[in-house]
Amino acid sequence: MSEAENSLSVVHLILEASFLVQLVMLLLVAASVVSWVMIFQRYQYQRRAAEAFTNFEAQFWSGIDLNQLYRQSSSNPESAEGIENIFRAGFKEFNRLTKQVGADSDAVMEGSQRAMRVALAKEEEKLEEHLPFLASVASVSPYIGLFG
Repeated sequence: MSEAENSLSVVHLILEASFLVQLVMLLLVAASVVSWVMIFQRYQYQRRAAEAFTNFEAQFWSGIDLNQLYRQSSSNPESAEGIENIFRAGFKEFNRLTKQVGADSDAVMEGSQRAMRVALAKEEEKLEEHLPFLASVASVSPYIGLFG
């Protein structure tokens, strides 16, 4: 290998760079690896959530009794994802409020909707996990690279 080819190799350039430049490159590589791990995790979670949504939606619109559907979803709450959790929260609150003596139908519906909104917010939080970190890395990395 000639000296000109050796001086342009990536390994040679990294080894001959200053400590600060090497540190910046290491930081960028670490941020990239962490980001790709998070992206892969998010992809897997989103795919599972989409499958769970499709399965639950098919069950819901199949004409099954809602009490039976609630019992099925409550039997294994750890495996419940997304819309199933929202349904379970709303139906649980609906059952609780309808058992009260003299329950107003509007109050029952408002309570059920409130429980479903809270469950929806929790599910959205799960879906958006790690996105602020990924957005920060994506916006800051070019500037860190220019610094190096």
